[in-house]
Amino acid sequence: MSSPRISFDLRLRQAVRRFWHGRDAAATKQRTGGRRDQGNRGMVTGGKTMDSFREMIVDVIKRNGPKDLTIHRDKSLVVLPGFFRPTKQWDVLAVHRDRLLVALELKSLCGPSFGNNANNRCEEALGSAYDFRKAQSEGLFGAGAAPFLGYFILVEDAVGSREPVNARSPHFATDPRFKGASYQERMQIMCERMIQQQLYASAAVLTASNDPATGDHGSLSAHTSFRNLMTRLAAHLASEAEASRFDGTLHEDQAPYAEKSPLDGDCFASDES
Repeated sequence: MSSPRISFDLRLRQAVRRFWHGRDAAATKQRTGGRRDQGNRGMVTGGKTMDSFREMIVDVIKRNGPKDLTIHRDKSLVVLPGFFRPTKQWDVLAVHRDRLLVALELKSLCGPSFGNNANNRCEEALGSAYDFRKAQSEGLFGAGAAPFLGYFILVEDAVGSREPVNARSPHFATDPRFKGASYQERMQIMCERMIQQQLYASAAVLTASNDPATGDHGSLSAHTSFRNLMTRLAAHLASEAEASRFDGTLHEDQAPYAEKSPLDGDCFASDES
């Protein structure tokens, strides 16, 4: 029996709840198994905390992409070749006729060690994107491939991520944009600039308070919202779907003009029974 279809907003709230439940379950499993990861690492080493967001993305890919594309989300099948390193594991891939269409990275930033984790996330995001783009330029993702590269990070909405942070640089002045910026704002700046520099087609930040019961969440800007990432992903896939249907000239009556947003209506499978 298929899951009922629900709206984007309801489905996103479900995904946030699943994220916090998943972290709690992973931490409990670590404790009962007699293993202790450093800090809060036990909450994320279970590898399932972002699954509900991943399934939302899969829904968008299935709904908007070419009918014969292949979606990969299993750990062994989301590996792509790199340029500076042999391979890199992503979170979601979509392949169509031997061409890569989509690759996405899903991350989280939670306390209490926001500072170290934020730096790690920044280095990972930039390095992965630059390596990906170089590999793309070398034709490693299929002939003529121009894939959608997306990045999503969930940031815990807590005092430690909201309060201003000093950026110390003893020899040269820091970028004024970072003056007094919180860790939430730093992630927003990072995402904005990664898009501006064309490292990612879209990058999103979602803030969420650690309350598994509510699923409360927020966005820092419309441009870096999860909704915008999904909308841009849908548009990319719709274009690929049209191109796969018409090998010749695209006539006016075949133009892919959408009457409404691809996220409107009940278009997501519920993640709760």
